[in-house]
Amino acid sequence: MSSSRRVVIAVFPDVDLLDVTGPAEVFALAGRESRGRAGYRVELAGPAEGLVRTSAGVRLAVDLTFDQVVGAVDTLLVPGAVEPGANGANGVDGADGAGPRARIDREVVAWVERLAPSARRVASVCVGAHLLAAAGLLDGRRATTHWSTAAQLAADHPEVTVDPDPIFVRSGKIWTGAGISACMDLALALVAEDHGEELAMAVARQLVMYLKRQGGQSQFSVPLSTPPTTRRDIDDLRLHIAEHPDADLSAAALAARMCLSERHFARVFRQETGTTPAAYVEAVRLEAARRLLEGTDRPLDQVAAASGLGSVETLHRTLRRRLGTTPAAYRKRFRVTSGP
Repeated sequence: MSSSRRVVIAVFPDVDLLDVTGPAEVFALAGRESRGRAGYRVELAGPAEGLVRTSAGVRLAVDLTFDQVVGAVDTLLVPGAVEPGANGANGVDGADGAGPRARIDREVVAWVERLAPSARRVASVCVGAHLLAAAGLLDGRRATTHWSTAAQLAADHPEVTVDPDPIFVRSGKIWTGAGISACMDLALALVAEDHGEELAMAVARQLVMYLKRQGGQSQFSVPLSTPPTTRRDIDDLRLHIAEHPDADLSAAALAARMCLSERHFARVFRQETGTTPAAYVEAVRLEAARRLLEGTDRPLDQVAAASGLGSVETLHRTLRRRLGTTPAAYRKRFRVTSGP
């Protein structure tokens, strides 16, 4: 068995449970799937000895206190918590109706400030990004957090470039992840960096994760970015669009599928979704193209065809207009390559 990488995860009262246990499970499975060649040693560090009550009510046992963390740390992982009155960083409003707010625990911040410089890698999960920012680790960097607290992070730390869209962002040795289940994607990316994409994919399969999402992907897929409509037939149509981006999705074809006139269909679709059929289809096709650019080495003409954008020229034009980049630049930035 190779030497284990030491992962220290901060735990403190009302910490989000999955932010702790999700990455821990990924690291454990990496060791199992590699038959011990990619070992991780996970330790839970808290402000005091004993049990810590998480936001879910489940208690976690602390392995060591903050003061007892000495020696080399490979990965320092910092989850988050929200202020009392909010039901977690899941978009549920707090007591004041303003939505959840990340809690800034000064004891945790001080510990992160002290430990981070000696750690090889520092990562935050969900609203843990607010703790990294409070510790000064995100100054001048691009970072993400749970979508519901992104505005708070940007307002509290204008020196941080907050991007509320990606699943995770890497900036040097600092990684920030979105919430809540995105903690699994972030941990898989850390495994891929350490031991290669093949092992990360093997772990994802064991977790029965439908898709190992890359950092450039949105926290929301296009169908999830708008709530269910009041019409089942529109929701069924949106599913059809998502599953067949390379099909004929013209307004005429979609109207015919709905058995409506093209004019009436366009009016109903906009009323139910808040956007036009053409804009919705383009967003779905762009998402499909992004997945192909991030997860495959397929030539651009194949990416354009499979995503429904049709031509390389249209692929270029769409990425330039919607994301301000080119397919090649996007792939270079977000394609995850195999490690050693």
